[in-house]
Amino acid sequence: MKEEDLKKDIEALWSSKDLENTSSVNEVMQKLDEGVLRVAQKNEEEWNVNEYVKKAILLYFKIAKSKLIPGNECNFFDKVPLKTYNWSESDFVRAGFRAVPGSIVRYSAYIAKSVVLMPSFINVGAFVDEGTMVDTNALVGSCAQIGKKCHISDGVTIGGVLEPLQANPVIIEDNCFIGAKSAVLEGVIVGEGSVLAAGTVLSGSTKILNRETKEISYGKIPPYSVVVPGTYPSGNVNICCAVIAKQVEEQTRSKVSINELLRL
Repeated sequence: MKEEDLKKDIEALWSSKDLENTSSVNEVMQKLDEGVLRVAQKNEEEWNVNEYVKKAILLYFKIAKSKLIPGNECNFFDKVPLKTYNWSESDFVRAGFRAVPGSIVRYSAYIAKSVVLMPSFINVGAFVDEGTMVDTNALVGSCAQIGKKCHISDGVTIGGVLEPLQANPVIIEDNCFIGAKSAVLEGVIVGEGSVLAAGTVLSGSTKILNRETKEISYGKIPPYSVVVPGTYPSGNVNICCAVIAKQVEEQTRSKVSINELLRL
């Protein structure tokens, strides 16, 4: 079905109490799983959310029935199957990504070729692009968008979002490094080529202070930024913030190691 027709069907189902014919919901989920559809797409400079896709995911939860999911040590019972359940070796070869034992990907999340998944969790509707490493104990939340050649380090939390429908998911653009135990939440966008030091926390309400310009912003890290955890004074206490320690050119970012970039 064409995307325009899919969108019309999903919008009609969303407004209706009649959920008898839900083939369009299943088609959206399948196309998400294959990477044909995405929850959010970048048009020129702006990211746009496909609300109807998020509606389809929510409708899927409404119509799907929980089923037994066999495990090695214990079984599970859920509405969303695992992406790689019953895959053969040829299925993995065709998909072209590595899945280390302990990595869990739910159906409708897309994993591109040459991705490496260490023991981690990828939630529904997420998109992980080519060449990215998702390291041990990392969480990629529902509908999160991860770009090409990123490194999502140990223990990182990339937040998810299904509601409100118009809200952006967390977006990590191409060639980003997200340091260990960091958290990127509430629709924050991390611009291309940026580096987040270990332990950096970014939410929609986190102050982002540019050390050089003294400007304060929220919700978006400019491309090729080096970001470290910091604090700012508020009355008689210091409150956590994120500090853009410096911004580098694309050429510098490609030649200089992460450790060197983080030396202030």
